[in-house]
Amino acid sequence: VGSRLSKLIVLVCRGPHPGAWLFPSTCASEPPGSLENVLDQSFLVINKDCVLSCLSQCREVIQNSKEVLSLLQEKSPTFKPVLAIIQAGDDNLMQEVNQNLAEEAGLNITHICLPPDSSEAEIIDEILKINEDTRVHGLALQISENSFSNKVLNALKPEKDVDGVTDINLGRLVRGDAHECYVSPVARAVIELLEKSGVNLDGKKMLVIGAHGSLEAALQCLFQRRGSMTMSSQWKTPQLQGKLLEADIVVLGSPKPEEIPLSWIQPGTTVLNCSHDFLSGKHGCGSLGVHFNGLIAEDDVSLLAAALRIQNMVSSGRRWLREQQHARWRLHCLKLQPLSPVPSDLEISRAQTPKAVEVLAKEIGLLADEIEIYGKSKAKVRLSLLERLKDQADGKYVLVAGITPTPLGEGKSTVTVGLVQALTAHLNINSFACLRQPSQGPTFGVKGGAAGGGYAQVIPMEEFNLHLTGDIHAITAANNLLAAAIDTRILHENTQTDKALYNRLVPSVNGIREFSSIQLARLKKLGINKTDPNALTEEEISKFARLNIDPSTITWQRVLDTNDRFLRKITIGQAPTEKGYSRQAQFDIAVASEIMAVLALTDSLVDMKERLGRMVVASDKNGQPVTAEDLGVTGALTVLMKDAIKPNLMQTLEGTPVFVHAGPFANIAHGNSSVLADKIALKLVGEEGFVVTEAGFGADIGMEKFFNIKCRASGLVPNAVVLVATVRALKMHGGGPSVTAGVPLKKEYTEENIQLVADGCCNLQKQIQIAQLFGVPVIVALNVFKTDTRAEIDLVCELAKRAGAFDAVPCYHWSIGGKGSVELARAVRDAANKGSRFRFLYNVQLPIVEKIRTIAQAVYGARDIELSPEAQSKIDRYTQQGFGNLPICMAKTHLSLSHQPDKKGVPRDFILPISDVRASIGAGFIYPLVGTMSTMPGLPTRPCFYDIDLDTETEQVKGLF
Repeated sequence: VGSRLSKLIVLVCRGPHPGAWLFPSTCASEPPGSLENVLDQSFLVINKDCVLSCLSQCREVIQNSKEVLSLLQEKSPTFKPVLAIIQAGDDNLMQEVNQNLAEEAGLNITHICLPPDSSEAEIIDEILKINEDTRVHGLALQISENSFSNKVLNALKPEKDVDGVTDINLGRLVRGDAHECYVSPVARAVIELLEKSGVNLDGKKMLVIGAHGSLEAALQCLFQRRGSMTMSSQWKTPQLQGKLLEADIVVLGSPKPEEIPLSWIQPGTTVLNCSHDFLSGKHGCGSLGVHFNGLIAEDDVSLLAAALRIQNMVSSGRRWLREQQHARWRLHCLKLQPLSPVPSDLEISRAQTPKAVEVLAKEIGLLADEIEIYGKSKAKVRLSLLERLKDQADGKYVLVAGITPTPLGEGKSTVTVGLVQALTAHLNINSFACLRQPSQGPTFGVKGGAAGGGYAQVIPMEEFNLHLTGDIHAITAANNLLAAAIDTRILHENTQTDKALYNRLVPSVNGIREFSSIQLARLKKLGINKTDPNALTEEEISKFARLNIDPSTITWQRVLDTNDRFLRKITIGQAPTEKGYSRQAQFDIAVASEIMAVLALTDSLVDMKERLGRMVVASDKNGQPVTAEDLGVTGALTVLMKDAIKPNLMQTLEGTPVFVHAGPFANIAHGNSSVLADKIALKLVGEEGFVVTEAGFGADIGMEKFFNIKCRASGLVPNAVVLVATVRALKMHGGGPSVTAGVPLKKEYTEENIQLVADGCCNLQKQIQIAQLFGVPVIVALNVFKTDTRAEIDLVCELAKRAGAFDAVPCYHWSIGGKGSVELARAVRDAANKGSRFRFLYNVQLPIVEKIRTIAQAVYGARDIELSPEAQSKIDRYTQQGFGNLPICMAKTHLSLSHQPDKKGVPRDFILPISDVRASIGAGFIYPLVGTMSTMPGLPTRPCFYDIDLDTETEQVKGLF
């Protein structure tokens, strides 16, 4: 025949009937004599023209499958469907059949071979493994008939059930939804062979004998759809002879017992034998079609069924690809019933019942093995998703920033949540919010939570604000492990000789002495090309064993996720066991740790490990940087962070998806949620969807860092900026009284004052201009409060448009949810579709001083900068150490465009003082300090914890806001 298909049939001898060939399906030593012997001895009688017809039909199916697969691979070049076959037995014939057909069509096939006596539990265990393997697109069972229990069959995922044996696929077939299910390839082969041979099925009486379960049901359904009257029977049914006399078509589902004579079958009856069940691997009579009046043979059911299974496999792959591509989510959004006056955030959150997180995950296209569930409403998302969706086009990327805020904040998180609720729940556009995880310190201090507010928040808000999935705790543990390693190393180097130190660093275990992998890396860094610990010279031993850390240069501090002002300066090492080694140190709030910034900027587990290793913790006594890698702690840090790297999935009040991941400080770090959360969300929403992420503080700080640091690290290009403003903040910039947290607002803020608003819009205009420096369209979102008047609202929107905003829209999401931000959502959609001409503000190859000056002048409006001697010294050191080409992360007050918090509006003609310059080498930026930065908040006289309590009967949290 000239193809792999020719291997599937072996011609044995010329038969006793003209034009017929005989094919043994079991080993026979003598040629058969009569037709009855052919059937009884498990021989197949087949017309040689029909052999070629069968092969032609199979080839047609395979060729069609191959062409469809080629079209799919044009759009997704790396896509290649995989068929898994779980086999319990030794049916090598069908294994070869499947392998050859799969290769012909261009599929991959994998066999899982189990012992013939495998138990039901063992088979199900293998099925469940394949179900969760995203590399496999179809699963078939080649097991004994006795093993085909309902429990086994329905363990298969319906979407991978290419043999159509699960109840779900059979149910869809019975309902008439054949296009939504997989139909049994054996049943389809029977129908196609009959129709190809010219048999008219309409009005015919069809009898299925000896078939069970899914095959019997599928055959009956397909015949009935074509107008046939169907009957079924087992071989030992008393009425079998009568049914055979009535039948026009007989389908044999299992081998004919010897005691049943062929004479019961009427002449002229069409007989098809699928008792060689290629699923079970048991051979009956081969696959036979015999037209008894004239001995006109039909085609081979098994072979065609095997080809049709391949066709189902290609269909499975096509469906899988379609699911990966952009599609509108079938999201069940949660209904809101807004109340007036608006209740507390906690009351609103508690009044809404969130969807189970696994339901939400499925709605947005996540696979079961891509999430790790924490409780009922949170889950971590595995990074393997990025590999699965690597060919998927990204959605639109939108940043929410703000004008220079009051100490109360202007509602960027609330706008972010309201915007995605509007996009998805009201405009039916896929959208994702990506938010920072809040520190617990401010939650118990004065600021409260950060889940949004009113009817635009993330739920459950108490889980959002407290612990979440433990990422900050993991950062705390990793940070403090590194801090302990620094001081411990200094202690041991101060109290041991080179030899003693080396022997403890590279001990002999069971008589074997060897370097660990991280120690080998250090040797390579030192230029010592040796792997035998006993081969190092005394000089090399000293060089390897001693880091010679200069204690005065240590920049790595311990951290705690609690506001505690008394840890801002401490003395460590006062116990006698520390042998007199003590030094001044401090604690920072946990989110100020460089490890948090690393988490926010990394794009993979490999990248995170490299970044953690590069973190500089001090300098040695020769002025060279000492890193976490030098201390040998990189691997341990990565282990502590291996789960924290996975973004956390939650939902809004209206049931739309949210990623909560990473929360670096917005002053000494870049103040943005993680790159990984954004990248995963951009794939999940699809090309027409939107990912909305938020930057901390005003646009002059958070937005500038988002563009120059985060986008530079991620390679992502933003499509639009939403700039949040409030009438309250604009009045403050227009000369209104000071605003203080915890103190009631003055009447200027609660009564209409057009002049203050107009004067304060200078700050809004400046922030619009800052966004335009980066070539991104700006939409102003005016977060409306109940005290704002229509005249004030209209004035702000008019002045914003005059300043160059693409649009300016009042938003009411706080009081009514996503419905109140529909106009904002439409404006964002229009602006993002317009396209951006994004560009960075500076070239990282510029000297550090010039990059600082560019930000100060172009963004803040400063006349120039002034470096302290300490700052200049640090710049020289970092440049000499090779860190001069890193981006800049300015640590400046968020309450003014200048360095002076009380200077509101748009300060001009000021000199920006740079008091110090530090480096986060692992995170990948240099951060100059403008004035004094506190990295450990304190508690006020009346902290929030006075109002926080737990109902011990219901276990509900009270008092969070």
